[in-house]
Amino acid sequence: MKILIVDDSSTMRRILKTQLASLGVNDIIEASNGEEALTVLQNNMPVDIIMLDWNMPVMDGLTFLKTLRKNNQYNQVKVIMCTSESEKTRVVEAIKEGATNYIVKPFTPEIIKDKLGL
Repeated sequence: MKILIVDDSSTMRRILKTQLASLGVNDIIEASNGEEALTVLQNNMPVDIIMLDWNMPVMDGLTFLKTLRKNNQYNQVKVIMCTSESEKTRVVEAIKEGATNYIVKPFTPEIIKDKLGL
């Protein structure tokens, strides 16, 4: 399983990598914003799951998600929004735009394991 972590916080990327490694997932790539993630994704396919923050500079998570879902090449890539945006309208909007699942920060390794289906 290959996972792309997209978050502008290097600390959050490190936390996610550590939690994923503890679950046996070690094929992990990173990007610090949506624009960078598009390039990283294109150069590293196939990617199984994208763990995506919402609030980032350059290109935010929702804009990235909309862009991703316009490209049929990425139809099979699951997207888990991993964000502090907890308002119900935001969750609904992300799911409507093609997010597979939604995790609100802060989260536990058990939540990550559950959302990844491990």
